[in-house]
Amino acid sequence: MSVPLYQRKAEFFRTLGHPVRIRVLELLGDGPKAVRDLLADVEVEASSLSQQLAVLRRAGIVTTYREGAAVMYALAGPDVADVMRAARRFLTEMIASQAHLLEALRDADDEDAVAAGR
Repeated sequence: MSVPLYQRKAEFFRTLGHPVRIRVLELLGDGPKAVRDLLADVEVEASSLSQQLAVLRRAGIVTTYREGAAVMYALAGPDVADVMRAARRFLTEMIASQAHLLEALRDADDEDAVAAGR
């Protein structure tokens, strides 16, 4: 029996649901990186990074290869970087609209204070 696409999408997003995994994918959006470079940029214990890389690898979101003695990680395809950029755009717009709302609320509070003679 085949798994419905919406269920596969949910599994994909669950896989992305960890800050270290998100950070790794953002870093790999700039191109393949050695594990040692990821470790320096992500600033977590080596064992934690290893676990999170294994989750991404099992899900097929990243690939690995050897370059000399270094183990390199890369995004499985450009669409992963597109998802990360789309998430950033969405969050930026959401935060910007919340900032506008907060500013409007503060302006209304200031107007109320002036009207009340405070």
